[in-house]
Amino acid sequence: MLIVISPAKTLDFDSKAVTKAHTEPEFLEDSQSLINQLRELSPPEVSRLMGISATLGDLNFGRYLNWHTPFTAANAKQAVLAFQGDVYTGLQAETFDSKDFKFAQKHLRILSGLYGVLRPLDLMQAYRLEMGTKLGSEAGANLYEFWGDKITLALNKQLKKINSNYLVNLASNEYFKAVKRKQLDVDVLTPKFKDYKNGQYKIISFFAKKARGSMSAYLIKNQITAVDDIKTFDVDGYAFSKKLSSEKDFVFTRKQA
Repeated sequence: MLIVISPAKTLDFDSKAVTKAHTEPEFLEDSQSLINQLRELSPPEVSRLMGISATLGDLNFGRYLNWHTPFTAANAKQAVLAFQGDVYTGLQAETFDSKDFKFAQKHLRILSGLYGVLRPLDLMQAYRLEMGTKLGSEAGANLYEFWGDKITLALNKQLKKINSNYLVNLASNEYFKAVKRKQLDVDVLTPKFKDYKNGQYKIISFFAKKARGSMSAYLIKNQITAVDDIKTFDVDGYAFSKKLSSEKDFVFTRKQA
């Protein structure tokens, strides 16, 4: 199976990478095109485009100016180690060993507004560009139109390479919208994580994000490739709920965080 997750706004380029292994993103030419556009904006325009503070506008304006190829271990970092945030707190990629990284490189993909699709060990430089950003280009009015079919084709290519019939969607709605679901050659499974609150099970964003990372780590560390084995996920008190699940939407519940 192939797992897809979202990136994160929080980044870590200060701590040392736990592996020297690295690869290059597939769509760097497209990334450069986007960077060229972003460099034409002033810091206040960056802030308005992304709905962020002036401080963050200045920070990302500087990132765009400093972004340059070729990527090396000295000026970039592996994506799965550079991203921080709730999903990556659950993923804990810094605890991966060489076998984990090898499996993840084949079975995990990170969707990205700037890079399109990233493998875990693909080097990246610091940026902020959410997939929902309305950055116009010759391809269209936003990043979904900019990326077009490229992300879906890249996923189909890898699914075929690993001979998988399933894509496990652990990405947010914002990012998975960049995947043209009807063009995928496989079925999509979408695990959901619900916590018990006020007498019912509901999705609580903070917990769900961390759980998506925890499930990704669970599938990677146990090298799970069979769909039914996903149901054995039991990290942090979650358990598969047959009652709430459907054929392609697996629901995991817990009583107490």
